[in-house]
Amino acid sequence: MPAGAEARTSTGGSCRTPCSLSVPAEPLTVTYTLDKYQPQTVSVQPTKKLASNPQTDIQFETYVTDLEPNPVFAQLEPTAPPKRSRRAPPKRPAKRAEAPAAAEPAVTATSPFPDPVGASPFPSR
Repeated sequence: MPAGAEARTSTGGSCRTPCSLSVPAEPLTVTYTLDKYQPQTVSVQPTKKLASNPQTDIQFETYVTDLEPNPVFAQLEPTAPPKRSRRAPPKRPAKRAEAPAAAEPAVTATSPFPDPVGASPFPSR
């Protein structure tokens, strides 16, 4: 899971899931890969099992080689999104010492403009 992952065996076979492959009865691994998911590898081991004999009057033992696990299943986990790195704020240039501003001339009584602090030309209420 999920469907569409590539299943590649250590013996060289591969397919897209869900799928099946014929493999030799020997130890192998199956690696599942899919974009945006973490890959996963599963080990597969051959096992010998005693086959049942349907005829009870004939006495012999037969072993069958199987693979364990069979079927092979993997649940792929999504990869974590990359962490966004915080960029350092741009360095500000050092402040230069500014020359003191020239004093503004004081408003004199001869100014053509009315005194802003003085009386308003509008009647007060």
